[in-house]
Formats: sequence, structure tokens, C-alpha cells
Amino acid sequence: MAQSKVKPKQSPSTAAFEPWNDPIEKPLIQFKGVTKRFGDFTAIDNLTLDIFEREFFALLGPSGCGKTTMMRMLAGFETPTEGQILLSGRDIGDVPPNKRAVNMMFQSYALFPHLSVWDNIAFGLRREKRDKDSIASRVDEMLRLTRLEKFANRKPHQISGGQRQRVALARSLAKAPKLLLLDEPLGALDRKLREETQFELMDIQETTGTTFVIVTHDQEEAMTVASRVAVMDEGKMVQVATPQTIYEAPNSVYVASFIGDVNLIRGTANLRNVATAAPAAPESETKPEPVTKIETDEDPRKPQPNDYGKWLHDRLLAPILGQRVDEPKALPAPTKAELAAAAELQAPVHVPEGGLTIDWAENTPALIAANGDPEFDGKEVVLALRPEKMGIAKTKPDAPNVMRGKVIDIAYLGNISTYHVELKTGTMVKAQVANTRRVSRRNITWEDEVWVSFSATAGVVLTE
Repeated sequence: MAQSKVKPKQSPSTAAFEPWNDPIEKPLIQFKGVTKRFGDFTAIDNLTLDIFEREFFALLGPSGCGKTTMMRMLAGFETPTEGQILLSGRDIGDVPPNKRAVNMMFQSYALFPHLSVWDNIAFGLRREKRDKDSIASRVDEMLRLTRLEKFANRKPHQISGGQRQRVALARSLAKAPKLLLLDEPLGALDRKLREETQFELMDIQETTGTTFVIVTHDQEEAMTVASRVAVMDEGKMVQVATPQTIYEAPNSVYVASFIGDVNLIRGTANLRNVATAAPAAPESETKPEPVTKIETDEDPRKPQPNDYGKWLHDRLLAPILGQRVDEPKALPAPTKAELAAAAELQAPVHVPEGGLTIDWAENTPALIAANGDPEFDGKEVVLALRPEKMGIAKTKPDAPNVMRGKVIDIAYLGNISTYHVELKTGTMVKAQVANTRRVSRRNITWEDEVWVSFSATAGVVLTE
């Protein structure tokens, strides 16, 4: 039985799925001034939030931030101390869990060990006393959706962890709930299987069109699967936005620090009214020599023999060819393409007008943040910079923001390397570089003196 796919995420052929930006769209779930207290402890503090139909919504935060309490209130296992929770416009505060159009998938999966995969999926449908034909049709549909047809007669202990996860998901979706709650659903899986299952979850959610709300503490998981992410702290929503916005434009130092790696540079902001070139280097600093233009792609070096060739020359060929003279070792001359790339790098860097400069250390040039909010003028601010936005080189680049330092440590992660650099001021920063070359071709190592640089719009200016 073929199903039509509902594509909530943006694709080349459809408009972006952004119902939260459409004033006509009505939310599926509404939290209105919801507070939940356990004695003197406030788990959820005056929460107001809208979640829309067909969203894959992620609740992200540290342990104890209130995300599981929020999910339990949606499921009906907890009731709000104050405020309302609406599902499709109806207050569900007095609706028992088994009467809500909501299903929940637990981290432990909670499969019945004595039942087959088929019977586990059918369990909820049988509780509703549906007829046998409709149960069989729906279970077979769920087996196809989760690619479990050939495991239908097996018991849970006879299948893998990833397959058990899919059985639990199929059972949760069998009753066609309006809302599916997933509490750390991938926490029991190993890293590789977890990454594969994330995309399976996304495909299934897109196929069914069911609204998913997932609770997780795994940042990568939330950023991968969700259409929007809510970052929580101490029972409050700190920021609710798309994964791209959360990462590229965090609204606070807390969010910037919680999501991914970040460099935080503190200083005082000053209004910047005109475009300026990159800060001039002090006269005591030496600038790199200009690239010498070579008009040929040929290598001017003479061929150099290997050790066997040297032995052959010295023992047999010296009387005929004369004594061998070792040529100094040198790298091949740059090609025309390499010279063109070098010339492009040396071109003057355009710095957008406006924004802020940030005084961050004595006797160092101010940093330029062309995208800084003018309202921060004169205030103490934090410049948040992602490591991949920072360049690292042995020679000083022509960039709006450059800082000198020494490589203290290198974290090699296969596809990328993270360089931990101690600046002259003692501040530690990270610069991340894609490993597009073999190890032998990389020229930066431990204890090297380097320059780290970034553009005038690479960072985000925040207040504490």
C-alpha cells in the first residue's frame, strides 16, 4: 500500500516548512503560562509555547532543566500547577492519558518480551477492540513503514537494538496519534546506529505527517532531526528557533556555549561608523615577503638522486661524470594556478561599514564586528566565534581580525583537526580546519607560532 509523503522540510520543489512564521497557521499544541511545581521546586516556570502540526520539535537542555516534565504533562502523567495546555484548541488538563490523541515512546522501548514483533505492534489496537482485519492491515502497514516485515514473527530478544527501536516506534504510530512523544529514543544505541536511526526517524515522520516532540540531551541529534529546537534551562525556554538559527545566531552566551564548540572573547564594545581596513601591524612585526611571480610552470630544480643513485654515482660514475654536487632541497616552484590563488588572498579585504569594535586586551588591535548591534555601544560584551569560522596560518593573513598565538594542542578527528591556540594575551581559542590533505602535507604542528584570523561578520556579539 503506497503512501504519499508529507515533506515538512524544505526541498527544491516545495516552499520551506515554516508554519511558525505564518500568522494564519494555528498551533497543534499550545502552552499558555504553564508552571509546574513539586513542593518548593519549580520545574517549569511560566512557559508559553506553540508547536505546529507536522513539526519535528526537539526539547534540548541539561539534566534537570524541565524537558521531561514538559513531556510528561503533554502525555497526561503530570498536571500543570498553573496555566493551560491545549491540543487542537482543546484544554487537555482534565483528559486522562489513555483518552488523549497522544502516544509516547520510552527510552527503554517497553516491549513485551513474550510477544512477537507483530503482536507487540498490534497490542494497542487490540485494546481498542478493533476488528481483526483492520488490525492486520494496520500492523502490516507499520511493518512496511519500519522495514520489519521479515522479523514479524520474532521475539524482541531475537532482533537487534535498532530493530527493537523501530518496533517501539511502529507500535507508537499504529494508533495514528496526532502527537508522538519520544523520550531519549536513541540513547541506548551505539553512535553509528544512532546516526543511521536519526535519518530513519526523519523519513518516517515525513511519511506519516505525525507531529513528533523529542526530548534529548544530544545536541547533534536535536540539530539533525528537528525542524525547530527549544533550548531549555531551569524550567524556561532560552531560545526557540531552527537549528541553523540556534547555531549561527544564538541569543545568549548560554545557548552559544551549550550548542557546539565556541570561542568566547570578552571586551568592551564601541560604535564603529566607517569602514576600516584590517588593523595595521605594529612596525616591530615583520610582514611576509610578497609572492615572487614565476612565468613558467616548469620546476627549475635539477633532479636529485635517491640514496641508491648517490651510491651508484660515487662508486661507478664519478670517473666519467665527475664528483657529485648535492643541490639544496627545495619545494617545487608554484604553478600559475597557485600564484593566482596567492594573489587573490593578498587582495585588500573589504570590511562592511557599521557595527562595533571590541577592545578585548591591552596593547592589541580592537576586533571588528561589523554585524554588532549599535545598542551595545559602551557595554561589556562577549564575541562568540565558532572554531570553523577561524582561519589558522603560519604567515599573517590580510584579514579584518588577526591574532598571534602558539599551538598548544591538536585534536585530530579524521575529517577535521581542531587547533588549540594560546594567544599572546593568554586566552585560549580553537580553530578548526577540514583535513583536505594528507597528514604529510599539513605544515602546522605543536608549538608552532601561528596567526588566527576571522572575518568582520564571523562572530555574534552578545551580552552576559
